[in-house]
Amino acid sequence: MRMSEGVEWALHCCVTLAWLGDERPVSTARLAASFELPPAYLNKRLQALVRAGVLSSTPGARGGFRLARPPERITLMDVVAAIEGTEDVFRCTEIRRRGSGAEAPDRDFRRPCGISTAMRKAELAWRRELAGQTLADILAGTPGSAAERTRRWFATERTST
Repeated sequence: MRMSEGVEWALHCCVTLAWLGDERPVSTARLAASFELPPAYLNKRLQALVRAGVLSSTPGARGGFRLARPPERITLMDVVAAIEGTEDVFRCTEIRRRGSGAEAPDRDFRRPCGISTAMRKAELAWRRELAGQTLADILAGTPGSAAERTRRWFATERTST
């Protein structure tokens, strides 16, 4: 399984917004510049986070993004689902009913196959793990120097723009 880099971008933006607090919304351009990312692509990810209730947005020249709720109430699964969607990663297409299985009676297919069961079990464990970790957990495990460096960068950029 592979997640898009949009998940990483979204998580870093959420961490940055948490470090900056609620003092003022942060624009897409400023967030993009802080990571040297393309603003148009990042904005699509930020809008997805707004639709999912992870971020709130304020329109206008002084607008931008903030966390919509406290970091303790934003799970990694919230962010992943906002960016990647909520569809199952593994999709069983019942290929066991083709070829040599095409002539088998329906009773042979009443239960999901072992492959489908194992894959769904693994995905559920993955989703539970992401749902069990919050943005606050990420913040707690990040050195304070990173937060301070980010705050300084944004403060410096604010006065120069």
